[in-house]
Amino acid sequence: MSLQRGTSPSTGCCWAEVERLRQALAAADAVVVGAGAGLSTSAGLTYTGERFEKNFADFKARYGIGDMYSGGFYPYGSLEEYWAWWSRHILLNRYDQPPGGPYLDLLRLLAGRDYFVLTTNVDHQFQLAGFDKRRLFYTQGDYGLWQCSRPCHDRTYDNEEVVRQMVRRQKDQRVPGELVPRCPVCGAPMAMNLRCDGRFVEDEGWHEAALRYRAFLEGHRGRRLLFLALGVGGNTPVIIKYPFWQMSAENPRATYCCINLGEASAPRELAGRAICIDADIGQALAALD
Repeated sequence: MSLQRGTSPSTGCCWAEVERLRQALAAADAVVVGAGAGLSTSAGLTYTGERFEKNFADFKARYGIGDMYSGGFYPYGSLEEYWAWWSRHILLNRYDQPPGGPYLDLLRLLAGRDYFVLTTNVDHQFQLAGFDKRRLFYTQGDYGLWQCSRPCHDRTYDNEEVVRQMVRRQKDQRVPGELVPRCPVCGAPMAMNLRCDGRFVEDEGWHEAALRYRAFLEGHRGRRLLFLALGVGGNTPVIIKYPFWQMSAENPRATYCCINLGEASAPRELAGRAICIDADIGQALAALD
């Protein structure tokens, strides 16, 4: 079955839709959560504005970088500059950021329920909030992992210790040369384990999580499922949005719910089984708690 990608308009945020979601959650045999960037934005992990200015004013002044996202793609002149940026970015968004309220609220809502989480977020917020890591599939990588930039092998490496050294010792937007990470196998520079091109490493843990996710879906085929899309926009729709639409359409017992401020919609084929809440995710989840 191929869904039309024309969508019905958002129903807007109203108590009736929140109540529909409450009822769907109570009736579901299991919940499949799809989490995008909007969930972390609602949790306070914003990449622009005051948070960016507070932590990267020197990079803005020197390089003209205007937000954290574009800073990751800036053509720095040296690896020392590149890792000065990335170490600060990683520390801020992965290691020194406590779990956000929406993640904690979601965990409480899922307590005692059968669930699995598919996410494109790379900030580790689910683990920090206390979600069972065996019920998580991080498809796009993790700020806390490095890989060979070539890559010459399919392994990733934890980076917290070196990242903290980089932040502590950097000066003038540069880290000491001896801290620049190199692949222990081929000697090439290390890179972030983030899916931004064809060199992304899918390590053993990635493949194990993918298998668990597929097994969860297969084990719940035809049952009353709630596909809950949180903050999923249009950047990578083939990972969460379109598959959730397709699986919801193929299972007449399934309900699809999208909570996304300014971008809540569903295909016309899901009319009657779709709940679209155009609201801040944190506020919507708190209303359910």
